[in-house]
Amino acid sequence: MEDLKNWPVIILCGGQGTRLKEETEFRPKPMVQIGGTPILEHIMRTYAHFGCRKFILCLGYKGEMIKQHFLLRDMAPGDLTINLKDKNHSHAYKFGSGEDWEITFADTGLNTSTGARIKKIEKYVKNDNFFVTYGDGVSDINISNLAKFHLEQGTHATLTGVRPPSRFGLLELEGNKVKKFREKPLIDEHVNGGYYVFNKAVFAHLSEDDSCTLEKEPLQNLVSNNQLSIYKHDGFWHMMDTYKDYLDLNAIWDSNNAKWKV
Repeated sequence: MEDLKNWPVIILCGGQGTRLKEETEFRPKPMVQIGGTPILEHIMRTYAHFGCRKFILCLGYKGEMIKQHFLLRDMAPGDLTINLKDKNHSHAYKFGSGEDWEITFADTGLNTSTGARIKKIEKYVKNDNFFVTYGDGVSDINISNLAKFHLEQGTHATLTGVRPPSRFGLLELEGNKVKKFREKPLIDEHVNGGYYVFNKAVFAHLSEDDSCTLEKEPLQNLVSNNQLSIYKHDGFWHMMDTYKDYLDLNAIWDSNNAKWKV
């Protein structure tokens, strides 16, 4: 298995997060916090735990706040000198807080769909294979195993299939009587949990047209060409789609039971 430090991790950070309006009215969804840390950093740390060091963040809605977060986070603890004319700065603090990450902040447009965002950062991808994920889902997925599986399949793309808990409890009945109540069982079928691995051949299926949506024609074309594999992950996975998800994830973190923590 090759070293993952050269595999770029593309994170889609540009959506407006309308179903989480309580938080995203003030900040982009990737900056919504779990345990005092943006969910984006939780996701990045998952990849970094397995050796990934290069991140490409596809920005859109309030993208400047994501840039500011990483710049100000590392400048805050020390002295800072700025020359506004020459645009240079220096500060008495080691950048990165110990993380040797290379982060590219790519402005991919406010109303750009997912496929177009990925296509627009093609110039930054030098490796044959790379990761793609969304900026709103955490998991205890083994990234090394995912990459190994992708290479073994030899397809252009691999998506991670997950089994999230149902949002509704199930009732077991006997006639007109309820005999058992099962609270939020796992869904039987796998759903797309993101955490993709792509070969550069996938770029041929994408367009810079803002309407190009990864989850529609591009993935369907890969299916038609027998070039999409599924890595089944039956461990922990949880997205932050609604305010309830936000509360649930913070409750999990506060209970010291965050299975995605590395």
